Amino acid sequence: MRPPMYRIIRLALLALLAGSNLPAQTVSAEDLQLFESGIQPILAQHCLVCHNNELKSSGLAFTSRAALLEGGNRGPAAVPGDAAASILLRAVQHSGDLKMPPTGKLPAEQIASIERWIERGLPWPAESVSAAEPKSKGADLWSLKPVSKPQPPAVKNEAWPRNAIDRFVLARLEKEGIAPSPEAERGTLIRRLSLDLLGLPPSPEQIEQFVNDKSPDAYESLVDRLLASQHYGERWGRHWLDAARYADSDGYTIDGKRDMWMYRDWVINAVNRDMPFDQFVAEQMAGDLLPNPTKDQVIATGFHRNTLLNQEGGIDFEQYRVEAVVDRVSTTGAVFLGLTLGCARCHDHKFDPISQREFYQIYAFFNNVDELTKSWGEEGRQRSQNPVLEFGSPEELAKRDIIRAQIKLLDADLEKYKEQLLTKQGEWEAALTKEKIAEMREEVRGIFDMPPAERNEIQAEAVRRVYFASDLGSSERQESIDALRKRLPDLTTALVMRELDEPREAFIHLGGDFLRRGIDVKPGVPAVLPPLEAGGNPTRLDLARWLTSRENPLTARVTINRAWQRYFGQGLVDTQDDFGTQGSPPSHPELLDWLASEFMDRNWSLKAMHRLIVTSATYRQTSLLRPELHERDPDNRLLARQTRLRLEAEVIRDTALSAAGLLSEKMGGPSVFPPQPEGASKLGQIQREWKVAEGEDRYRRGLYTHFWRSSPHPGLMVFDAPDSTTACTRRVRSNTPLQALTLLNDDAYIEAAQALAARVLQEAPAETNSRLDYAFELCTARPPDATERETLTRFFASQLDDFQTDPKLAESVLRNTAQQDQNKLPETAAWTATARVLMNLDEFITRE
Repeated sequence: MRPPMYRIIRLALLALLAGSNLPAQTVSAEDLQLFESGIQPILAQHCLVCHNNELKSSGLAFTSRAALLEGGNRGPAAVPGDAAASILLRAVQHSGDLKMPPTGKLPAEQIASIERWIERGLPWPAESVSAAEPKSKGADLWSLKPVSKPQPPAVKNEAWPRNAIDRFVLARLEKEGIAPSPEAERGTLIRRLSLDLLGLPPSPEQIEQFVNDKSPDAYESLVDRLLASQHYGERWGRHWLDAARYADSDGYTIDGKRDMWMYRDWVINAVNRDMPFDQFVAEQMAGDLLPNPTKDQVIATGFHRNTLLNQEGGIDFEQYRVEAVVDRVSTTGAVFLGLTLGCARCHDHKFDPISQREFYQIYAFFNNVDELTKSWGEEGRQRSQNPVLEFGSPEELAKRDIIRAQIKLLDADLEKYKEQLLTKQGEWEAALTKEKIAEMREEVRGIFDMPPAERNEIQAEAVRRVYFASDLGSSERQESIDALRKRLPDLTTALVMRELDEPREAFIHLGGDFLRRGIDVKPGVPAVLPPLEAGGNPTRLDLARWLTSRENPLTARVTINRAWQRYFGQGLVDTQDDFGTQGSPPSHPELLDWLASEFMDRNWSLKAMHRLIVTSATYRQTSLLRPELHERDPDNRLLARQTRLRLEAEVIRDTALSAAGLLSEKMGGPSVFPPQPEGASKLGQIQREWKVAEGEDRYRRGLYTHFWRSSPHPGLMVFDAPDSTTACTRRVRSNTPLQALTLLNDDAYIEAAQALAARVLQEAPAETNSRLDYAFELCTARPPDATERETLTRFFASQLDDFQTDPKLAESVLRNTAQQDQNKLPETAAWTATARVLMNLDEFITRE
């Protein structure tokens, strides 16, 4: 057996040789026979299908001797002259974790041929013929081709198009022999626009002004007013926060509180300022790496700080650091590229041209981020702390620095004391009685039955914690530190990204297991996409600029497709998060490319693109489903009409508060705690109190509601708000009885119905029909028709009769409200019941 140093030297030489341009080997007749009759058929039949120059499964190709020596994700495939040290032999012998070929073990004589071939130095004739290599996956995929800007097509009906969008849509409709739908009435248009651009319904005054505006540019003027509103940033910022997996807690079972609201406010402000999307991406991906970054630019990096954080005892911090980095890779792929990069974590992507090595090359961009520090807190509980920015007055910051310096000294003293204490741990354990052990926590007791040498690190640490907690000098010191911590000023903080001074090495994780290291990798991008233009060691900032380069065929397409999805319910590419080979092709490919080009040409202005879309005739169509469309195009892929869309969770609540006259227009700041069902926040491992806000904070917009990942607000989840554990690029729209029950019975909606009733009684003329018309318009942006008015009139009359007959019933309907005039109780209760009906209409929670 050769000594280890021999193998090390051999591997080093092979690594050098593999990277050089070696001349072809001189192969003897015997070796030629071995290769042609024994090895080449095996490679052709079992290896080259996956391991060729195009596919390179696991980064390995069997197309040349140099390729074998270069190897793949696990390193060189073979060591010439040393079969026992060769991964290839172990794989075909099925003697390790890697078993090849996957179809089953080779016959013994073929394995023997491979072993003999390696021992003879991997002879490989220059003129050897390999099997035909299959075409690269995704080589002809439409989404990977450069973005072009086609000319808008000619159409027969020249009167219908309002801008270039309509020409692409109409050309397709004319080809199919389908006419577009007429324009929706003005009341519908203003409600549609207001909900789409602001996430809020229009007021009766705004509706009246628009309906009666006879100027030729009335619609365009309305669009401009809405785009200029500060509420635009709240509406479209919420869409982005879904993709950024924004939440106010860490996740996992402990789900500790985190301060992320400054990032949320940064998003809202950036959207309102119409920050160019390429800058928007750069600041979120790498604001900390910009030259002389501002605090706002560093706060922007909270985008990739929205990853989950596990604070459970006994965890492996490296494991969860890796999980956070993997999440950042997957999120980057989904949000910007529309690719399922995460599928290449454990192996080469099964469908798209993304290798495992390329996954970890992107991983390397994020691997150098300062992630976690560990310390011991109260009762020996392990704490973790992400890099943060802190904001406060000069006095508060000075006080913080003084106290932290004192804590640092006391921490050092405590650690020194513990080191001395550990020398006596054996004596302490020996003196423990069965009664003392029985008083300990159940998960600790059993550890004392094990000899100290047989305990793993987690068990040993658990015993140390108990030992330290039992020592008076160690409690006393910890109490002093804890008392100081309580004196720290309550500063506003923001989680941010920060690079380590000493870079971490990045490796391929074999099988996705962070403990099984393959070859090391450097930052890079998939070969199927344009190259990264960066010198030296590429950074996250280089990656951000590559994402929004003109040459990148994906980001502009993916982003504008997602914007289109918000306005029509589905994108031109229906699989908005998968532009790979398993995704749907675009329904209007030329329109998608024209929009993507226009987006870049307009300096990446999302506001400009939103204005372009909502001023099109395509957007302004009625949503009525005509009989012929039901037969020809039930899913509205051809866009011969608008789409009816159920409102999102936050918008439903905002619409109720707006109709009721309760909605606060206050923007930004810490998240708030509006009413929710009692006990809803106690469903997780930690029993938390949900202290319901009073005053203005009780009626803030839904995107400001505090979001616990383990126990999110039920009123949000019942209407399909995302759970914020992963990036959400399209919310589902379910239809369940729980939604109707929530609108009827949830305290928040009952309170809104009571306020709507009070508003109607105060603001509308006293006549019943006038009040009904006013309440109906507040909820739907239109007056009721004759049938609707008659139905509501009969319902109101029956309710009024019931409440006049039973005043106690009226009091139950008006619970939790201010003292009511007893003479008006039945009428107020009847209007409240009517308001509850209006807020449960399908039209109330639907954008027409």
